[in-house]
Amino acid sequence: MAERVVLAYSGGLDTSVAISWIGKETGKEVVAVAIDLGQGGEDMEVVRQRALDCGAVESVVVDARNEFADEYCLPTIKSNALYMNRYPLVSAISRPLIVKHIVAAARDHGGTVVSHGCTGKGNDQVRFEVGFNSLAPDLDVIAPVRDYAWTREKAISFAQENEIPINVTKKSPFSIDQNVWGRAVETGFLEDLWNEPTKDVYSYTEDPTVNFNAPDELIITFDKGRPIAIDGRPVSVLEAIQELNRRAGAQGVGRLDVVEDRLVGIKSREVYEAPGAMVLIRAHEELEHVTLEREQGRFKRHIDQQWAEQVYDGLWYSPLKRSLDAFVNDTQEHVSGEIRLVLHGGSIIVNGRRSQESLYDFNLATYDEGDSFDQSNAKGFVQLHGLSSKIAARRDLDL
Repeated sequence: MAERVVLAYSGGLDTSVAISWIGKETGKEVVAVAIDLGQGGEDMEVVRQRALDCGAVESVVVDARNEFADEYCLPTIKSNALYMNRYPLVSAISRPLIVKHIVAAARDHGGTVVSHGCTGKGNDQVRFEVGFNSLAPDLDVIAPVRDYAWTREKAISFAQENEIPINVTKKSPFSIDQNVWGRAVETGFLEDLWNEPTKDVYSYTEDPTVNFNAPDELIITFDKGRPIAIDGRPVSVLEAIQELNRRAGAQGVGRLDVVEDRLVGIKSREVYEAPGAMVLIRAHEELEHVTLEREQGRFKRHIDQQWAEQVYDGLWYSPLKRSLDAFVNDTQEHVSGEIRLVLHGGSIIVNGRRSQESLYDFNLATYDEGDSFDQSNAKGFVQLHGLSSKIAARRDLDL
C-alpha cells in the first residue's frame, strides 16, 4: 500500500485542491477526514463525496457534535473563557478536537503524514501542529497553503489545470469558520478597521432592532457548572447551545467586533457571532458569583484568563492546561442553581438567581428588620485592615 496523508478536510477550495496537489507532489495517497461540529451549511455526505471526486482514496465524516459540546464547549463554559475578555474561542476550541480525530484516522488508515489547510498568518497552524506534536509526534505535517504560499488565484488555476471538480467561480469577500459554538468572519473590507460590518457579514444573529419589541426571558439551570435545563426542560449541552443560538440570535445577542492579538504577533480584526456561547458564559459566571467563596472566586478569575490564553495559543494538550482543568473542575462542585435572564436588543440582562448552594445570606445582607450582622465587629476590622497603609502614610507624610 502506498504511503498515505490524512488531510483535515473542510470541503472548501483550498483543502479540495490540496487533495490533488499532495498526490502529485508527494506521490502519496490522500485520506480526507471532515468533522461535523454543528457548522451547518452543506450536507456532510456532499462534502464526503466531493473529497472522493477530488481524488481522495478514502473520505471519512465524523459526527463529533455531542463530543464537541461535552468535552470542548463545556470546559469553556466552566472557565468563563473569553480571550482578551471578549472572544469565546470559537475556532480555538474546535482545533484540538479535529486534531484528535485526524490522528485517530491516521492510525486507522495507515497514515504517516497529516495535513491541514491553514495559512502562515493565523493561529490555526499553531493549534493544529502543536496538537499533532502532542498526540502523535511521529507523524510528519504538510501545510500546502502556508508552505507553498498559495493564493486563491493559484488554487483556482491549479483546480482548472487539473480538472478538479469544484466550483471555484463564487468568490466570497470573507474568510469564514463556523461551528455550533459560533462563527468567525475576517478579511475583505473588514481589514479596514474603520469599515462598519454590513448585513451580509452576519448569519447566526438578527439585527438587534428586529425583535426589539419582543424581549425573551428564560431560565437556565446548571448542575455543577453544566447547563442541564432551559425553562425547566432538560437539555444536553449541545441542545442548550443550539436553543440559545436560536433564541439569543433572534435578539441580536452575541455579535462581537474585535481587534485581537494573534499568537503570531500581528493584530487582526475579527467579527464573531456566538449567541449561545455568550449567554451560557454570562449565566454561568453569574451563578459562580452566588456560589463560590470570595477568595476562590477571585483566584478563579485569574485562572479563567490563563485557561483562555492557553487554549487560544494552541496549548489544549499542554501540562499546564491539564492542571488548570483540574482546578476549574474542583471549583464547580457547588455551581448549581438557576439564572433568569432577558435577551433584548443585543443585550443579556440577568434579573434573577437562586441556588441551594448559595453563599448569599439574606439575614446578613439585609439592612431591614432581621439583620443578623453584628456591626460592632466592623470597627476593629477596618482599623486592622488598613493598619499597614496607615503606618506607611505616617512615614510618607512625615507625621
